[in-house]
Amino acid sequence: MERRSSALYGRLHAVVHGWVQGVSFRAYTVERARRLRLTGWVRNLPDGTVETVAIGPRQALDAFGEWLQHGPSAADVKRVDLTIGDAVDPDEIFTTFEIRYDD
Repeated sequence: MERRSSALYGRLHAVVHGWVQGVSFRAYTVERARRLRLTGWVRNLPDGTVETVAIGPRQALDAFGEWLQHGPSAADVKRVDLTIGDAVDPDEIFTTFEIRYDD
């Protein structure tokens, strides 16, 4: 397995608040993440927010984080709780970016 520099590769975790369910937010998130060549997942939470985890190059994570601030045109993002870090848990090595339907 190729070893990546932690300064260039990392993990994003975000919870997006606002009008973000029922507006294809997850589908657009998958599209954006795949375009940026990120891996990970996105899911709706019971409280009406959307949660996502993305793994990839820091520059792509930064761009993804910026996109999450507004999301797709039908969304009304009020706030994004966002962290980007260098640590990637070995259990979070994904092969694609997908929608999760679990809790």
